[in-house]
Amino acid sequence: MLYPYRPIHVPPVTGSAARGIAMSPKQSPEVKAARQQLIDGLNEDLSREYQAIIAYVVYSQVMKGAQYMNIAAELEKHAGQELQHALLVSKQIDYLGGSPVVTPKPVRTSTDPKAMLRFDLENETETVRNYRERVRQCEAIEEYAMAEVIRDILVQEQEHQIDLATALGIEVPDSSRIAGGERRPATQIDREEKARMPGAKAARR
Repeated sequence: MLYPYRPIHVPPVTGSAARGIAMSPKQSPEVKAARQQLIDGLNEDLSREYQAIIAYVVYSQVMKGAQYMNIAAELEKHAGQELQHALLVSKQIDYLGGSPVVTPKPVRTSTDPKAMLRFDLENETETVRNYRERVRQCEAIEEYAMAEVIRDILVQEQEHQIDLATALGIEVPDSSRIAGGERRPATQIDREEKARMPGAKAARR
């Protein structure tokens, strides 16, 4: 006996399966904790970026004296670059599932141009130290693309350090020191950053 043909309805494949994307396995508690630590650290960085934007905007406009005209113009450029950093850091925080903070760290003020430059240099040195740690945190949880974003920000922050130290006539502070003044051993990250700094290729010739 022949039975009438009845087509079988197969629902269309949609979402990640349709794109051939494997669903990520459930994160371990350790990975979740590491990701939260990274979010918290990036939010600290974001507060520092807000601080830097405000400081550079104000300092660049109130600095007086012909000898400070060039560095004041540089600080104005720095303000725009720090805004771009803030946008990039906010994007990484959102990607990780966090909420970007909205409060800057306190901004110190002074009528002395040299004091303003010292404040900026101290803040940049702290920023460089923390972004180095952030690169290590990203790589520890295999967020390599994010690590590259942070590296690019880090290189520009190091350029700001050089600009400020040059204006003050001093050497660039050592950002490899940790709490208590102890020097942290150089890592592969530090060596790569140094190689990416302006003038590094010329120095090796």
